[in-house]
Amino acid sequence: MDYQSPRGTQDILPEEQPYWRFIQDKAADIAARYGYARIDTPTFEDARLFTRTVGEETDIVSKEMYTFADRGGSDLTLRPEGTAPVARAYIEHGMGSRPKPVKLYYLANIFRYDRPQAGRYREHHQFGFELIGDADAAADAEVIDMAWSFYRELGLTTLPVQLNSIGCPDCRKAYTTALKDYYAAGVAGQCQDCRTRYDNNPLRLLDCKKPDCSAAAAGAPHSADYLCPDCLTHFERLKALLGAVNIPFAVNHRLVRGLDYYRRTVFEIQPLEEGAQSTIGGGGRYDGLIGQLGGEATPAVGFATGIERIILNLKRQEIAVPPLSAPRFFLAWLGEAAAVPAFTLGAELRRAGVPLAQSLGSRSLKAQLRQASALGVSYTLILGESELAEGTIILRDMGNSEQRPLPLDGLAATLSAL
Repeated sequence: MDYQSPRGTQDILPEEQPYWRFIQDKAADIAARYGYARIDTPTFEDARLFTRTVGEETDIVSKEMYTFADRGGSDLTLRPEGTAPVARAYIEHGMGSRPKPVKLYYLANIFRYDRPQAGRYREHHQFGFELIGDADAAADAEVIDMAWSFYRELGLTTLPVQLNSIGCPDCRKAYTTALKDYYAAGVAGQCQDCRTRYDNNPLRLLDCKKPDCSAAAAGAPHSADYLCPDCLTHFERLKALLGAVNIPFAVNHRLVRGLDYYRRTVFEIQPLEEGAQSTIGGGGRYDGLIGQLGGEATPAVGFATGIERIILNLKRQEIAVPPLSAPRFFLAWLGEAAAVPAFTLGAELRRAGVPLAQSLGSRSLKAQLRQASALGVSYTLILGESELAEGTIILRDMGNSEQRPLPLDGLAATLSAL
């Protein structure tokens, strides 16, 4: 075959759809329960939205964005993350005038040019939610509680929360100085990315997964030791609230997340199953983002999780998902005189709400019954010339092969009662 899906993308086949429906339905359900309304933003945005907010020195901007010039000469970027577009929409549509907090969620495809890996593709999909307009640690706790509850209700287990505070711009200055002092003597021995981060984005030194860099990060100073009084109070209150609702968490002093707009709280949720990808979802507080985009300074906190990675973990934990609804009935027909009446009857039954598939070509009854069996229907309706003359139709139970005639008059009501 000459054509295949591009590297890092996938076709979601019918047999995979029950997982997607299960997750998306649960996302919509829990969002409604916590008071979040859905928002959908464009698949592509002005490239500056991400270079300005995510950070030009982050891997996302420097290595992973799909950016192109359109026919009008504007630089556009396929959405590499969901928070900045929501913040842009919040400002553009005057949502700051709404009662606070404003709670929004999205289900969106995300694009990052990265090495494809299990549960993560160059085009992948996220469920994310944002709580905008509340600076209290209780807002952070609610977002974490909602994320953790979402996974639990999907059936996933062993999901401890990794938690840290990276402070505000004021107290982060002292921490950044301490971090650079710690790395100064050994930075020449770090990987090329970390040598660049040392000058441009020192916090990301803690996030490198290469063995030598990871070993160096183990002894680095902790951001929690440099928090200003307000940030420390916020962090302690958050931990107390999580403990009060029995959410398991551990402070991870190396957790920084990969986007420049985060402040104070950062968190990730990481399954413990051997072989699972380390992070299934994460988020944090971004109080400066909306002001950075030209809106009024507004506190905010949010979370996002990859749907493909959730599916990976559902399969690893052998969690069964509900099947999609399917036709309960199949309509077979015999004889050319029954062709048009059968087609008409099938359309009428479906319009009346009866879930029904039907044979569309002239085939033997045996072949039609094989098709009905393959579809997994409970009953097959058989319409022939003699049944037409008598105003009846044969109902065949596919479980025990028993058959009985039913009147065509009032058939939809009869089938709906089965």
